[in-house]
Amino acid sequence: MKFIHTGDWHIGKIVNEFHMTEDQDYILSQLLNLLQEERPDALVIAGDIYDRSVAPVEAVELLDRIFCRITLDLNIPILAIAGNHDSPERVGFGSSLLYSKGLYIEGVLKKEVSKVVLEDQYGPVSFYLMPYADPAVVRELYEDKEIKSHEDAVRTIVENINKNRDINERSVMIYHGFVVGGEEPETSESERPLSIGGTEYVKAENFSTFSYTALGHLHGPQRVGNDNIRYSGSLLKYSFTEVNHKKGVTIVNLDQEGKAEIEHRELIPKRDLRKIKGDLQELIKPEVYQGTNREDYINVILTDEGELIDPIGKLRAVYPNIMQLTRENSVKREEKTKTAPGEDFKMKSKLELFGDFYMGITGKELNEEKIKILSHIIEEVEKEE
Repeated sequence: MKFIHTGDWHIGKIVNEFHMTEDQDYILSQLLNLLQEERPDALVIAGDIYDRSVAPVEAVELLDRIFCRITLDLNIPILAIAGNHDSPERVGFGSSLLYSKGLYIEGVLKKEVSKVVLEDQYGPVSFYLMPYADPAVVRELYEDKEIKSHEDAVRTIVENINKNRDINERSVMIYHGFVVGGEEPETSESERPLSIGGTEYVKAENFSTFSYTALGHLHGPQRVGNDNIRYSGSLLKYSFTEVNHKKGVTIVNLDQEGKAEIEHRELIPKRDLRKIKGDLQELIKPEVYQGTNREDYINVILTDEGELIDPIGKLRAVYPNIMQLTRENSVKREEKTKTAPGEDFKMKSKLELFGDFYMGITGKELNEEKIKILSHIIEEVEKEE
């Protein structure tokens, strides 16, 4: 059984006020070419199909066109789930009708997780589609008051699945969440937190009974504990913390015994997301930018000392798609205000940032009661966003 594992398409994404739909159209055309070349038995999309719950019209039109090409023209089944960026109800609309056309898409989590069985020359392979759901939703669904975290939720769901199946069968789990194993996971700024205070983490061992687990949420392609539990990563770079990622898809071959053979296939974007650094006059010299794609999305770090006249205008004459411009050697204040977040603020959670602010103002750390209240407020705000 050969299938292609993808995730985190984020159709309709806006990065630093740049609409990415054209770039997504380009990279999805590459995916279509790969599908035509490889002729897999299925395409997997492990959540975050859209970037937000109410997707713009051009995003819906693009996805509709791509899905039609894959399922109708190439006759390749799609197995997809909703992620934390998607609206479960909107993603799952019409799913019963679409099943007959080879589009197996699950938006809302069901107590009996949907199973799709595909056949190859060795027999059946069961794909389990577990869309993203908050622990509170799972707690109500299973009527279990002990479900308080994503770990509790996933453990309960998987235990329920395993009660009703032969664990020796060849099987694939499709899940969207923050799964941790032996290594430190590689994260990026463009991943929206699932919850506050560590309750988003799910142990990789929950998926030990599946031949392969196709994960979505983290944007860097990586394994989690074992080679058969993996994030494919996003199709494109969506933040400058992802500049070193090799974006692409994961090609998975399951043999007769259910052992997974893995291959990462890189996709080349229309415009890369990259950083350049140096003096202004140096960066705009032809010998510096020749041989590069000047249409790339650029983060420029200027090292000049002193004042500069219209640096962004001079840079955009050469690099039209500058997303960020920063000064590394600009004069800094001798004393930071006690409410300053520090240079590593982008890597901190909202709760950690507020904790730093609270410490700066009051000289005290947040107690357990305040952390609980703030966590609830932040989670509610995240859901509304």
